[in-house]
Amino acid sequence: MTSSGKRRVSILASDLSSQGAGRWGGAVRPFLLSQALIQAGYQPEIVGFNRDATPLKNASDDVPIHSIPLGGELSGWQASNRLLQALQGDIIYAYKLKPTSFGLALLHRLRHRKPVILDIDDWELSWHGGDDWAYRPPSVKQLLRDVLKKDGALRDPDHPLYLKWIQNQVHRADAVTTHNGFLQEKFGGIYIPNGKDIALFDPDQYNAETCRQELGLSNYRVLLFPGAPRPYKGVEDLLIALDILDQPDLKLVIVGGSPYDDYDAQLQKKWGHRLIQLPKASYTEMPKRIAAAHIVVVPQRQHPSAQAQFPLKLTDGMAMAKPILATKVGDIPKILGNTGYLVDSDQPQELAREIQNIFDAYGVALNKGEMARQRCIEHYSIQRMSQVLSTFLPELILN
Repeated sequence: MTSSGKRRVSILASDLSSQGAGRWGGAVRPFLLSQALIQAGYQPEIVGFNRDATPLKNASDDVPIHSIPLGGELSGWQASNRLLQALQGDIIYAYKLKPTSFGLALLHRLRHRKPVILDIDDWELSWHGGDDWAYRPPSVKQLLRDVLKKDGALRDPDHPLYLKWIQNQVHRADAVTTHNGFLQEKFGGIYIPNGKDIALFDPDQYNAETCRQELGLSNYRVLLFPGAPRPYKGVEDLLIALDILDQPDLKLVIVGGSPYDDYDAQLQKKWGHRLIQLPKASYTEMPKRIAAAHIVVVPQRQHPSAQAQFPLKLTDGMAMAKPILATKVGDIPKILGNTGYLVDSDQPQELAREIQNIFDAYGVALNKGEMARQRCIEHYSIQRMSQVLSTFLPELILN
């Protein structure tokens, strides 16, 4: 408990680096949960490993961040011990179903008897083929290499073998939260959708044409993709749709790009004439980028990773009252309701047709955008997250 009498909640994140939760600052789940916890009357802190050379900057002065360097002089066990010592919460909120978050939270509970909440925002095994994945080394020699060599595969605490083990420990959490129907059906728990800061993402604070002018986009009709491109996110389908339409002023604008690989370069090589890439923007700068859009696009493909995610860029567009074009994947239809435009996934022809339809009746599309903002306020705000947290956190503390 803090000096102000507020209960402290430690959000334990496995990766605070620029490829993990640190990438989008206040936009990603640990920071959204922290803001919701503040509104619910708790004092959050964020604790996690950081593989970057520079520490993560605080997204909010209200939320302390304890970033534990991983690698360098510290061994994995030393870094883990330092992380465990940094956890000061009355509740430990493990973000992600990984040994480096949930596993360490369970270890901390053995020592300190603090309740553990597990937040599942992704199906980690989906990146490795799902539940059918199995570790089958071709020989005993390879097994020994994987275990004993400094860079052996099994020296990675988030190797799929350990992900599969930790997935079978979900029942050990005192409570489970998640943000979409696929994950809730698979793992159970309490549904807490990702909420948006609707005061920050307020379209009345921005003039769309002025924002386009400042970003060098005045000459274009802007289809904005504000996330990190990956093959399953359907950006290629959208670019093929632009090829079909072949209207030079239609541009796909990507903010930031991918930190994971050279996928951005591949897209630029093939579709550079259709594509504009803006530099990475901070969380507080994102509303201006969204304001510049004529349409926010979320063209996810049917893929296990997409089905298990809550596309944050969807509620970016909803909060900013933008026309939204998305595909019928995962929870997207449920989130968007009848406030946007939905097409089948993996169908560039349908995307092309709907883009044309939106611009042919753009006044109608803007009205849908206003409806989307109201839906976001009612169902997908930080306040809504806070309300759900308040229904079960007090009972955890009392127990």
